Amino acid sequence: MLSVDLLSNALVAGLLLGGFYAAVSIGLAISFGQLDIVNIAHPAFVVVGSYVAWILNSRFGLDPVLVGLLAAPLFFAAGVAIYRIYYAAFERTGQESLSGLAFFFGLMFIVEVGLMLAYGVDYRLVSAGYIGKSFNLGPVGLPLRLVVPFVAALALTGGIWLYLARTFTGRAILAVAQDPLALQLMGADPVRVKQFAFGLATATTALAGALLIVIGPVEPSVGREYIGRVFAIVVLGGMGSIGGMFVAALLLGIVESVVSTFAGPSWAPAVAFGVLLLTLALRPAGLFGRR
Repeated sequence: MLSVDLLSNALVAGLLLGGFYAAVSIGLAISFGQLDIVNIAHPAFVVVGSYVAWILNSRFGLDPVLVGLLAAPLFFAAGVAIYRIYYAAFERTGQESLSGLAFFFGLMFIVEVGLMLAYGVDYRLVSAGYIGKSFNLGPVGLPLRLVVPFVAALALTGGIWLYLARTFTGRAILAVAQDPLALQLMGADPVRVKQFAFGLATATTALAGALLIVIGPVEPSVGREYIGRVFAIVVLGGMGSIGGMFVAALLLGIVESVVSTFAGPSWAPAVAFGVLLLTLALRPAGLFGRR
């Protein structure tokens, strides 16, 4: 017999988990969804954010979420530098499709190996007053290690959406992949716009990494578990749609949580990607993509 309490807890846990998935995916929604840059190293940057949060939390006792916010400008600068290399070596010469993918694939392994050499393969975790605590709303348990990332992800998604929709630079980012020539006629340099956008996408990984280590311990290769998820979320939501990405992340989180609860964790990825394939078969542009 289906337990209503168990189902309620699974749905809420999935909703909170989906919020975290949105925080991890929003940078890729910009770099891949808006700029058509297949940044397969995106989850590796998230793991770097986790290690930055762990280092400053263990040495100075700083809150990991605060560390994620403080580290964002440094990640932005790193993203700008990476895009400059990518543009000079691949995009400018029209070799971004395959050679660019190999570039980010290699970058992912460099990051992983660098973290392994520097910190080993042991799992790392952080401490904060809200980790390990929870509260109940009736029969539903709400662990703060999931609630805090959900709230942070909601704020991050809302902030990025408002920035893209209400500022000139944001609208330029939305336009750069569709019509660079028209953007140039408006007085904006498409290369500089894409450079800024990729820096912004990379900056989000600082906070996403902090949220990742709040939820659970991390090790250098844990980012590989999220490669398929983040690309699936961006495609399912609709290429370039920040709101669609958020809805898709919530959907994927709920499906994974319910399946894990009633069928076992091993079934969760298969069913989640089955939902992706079914949705794309019915709506190839994604949930909120342009037809």
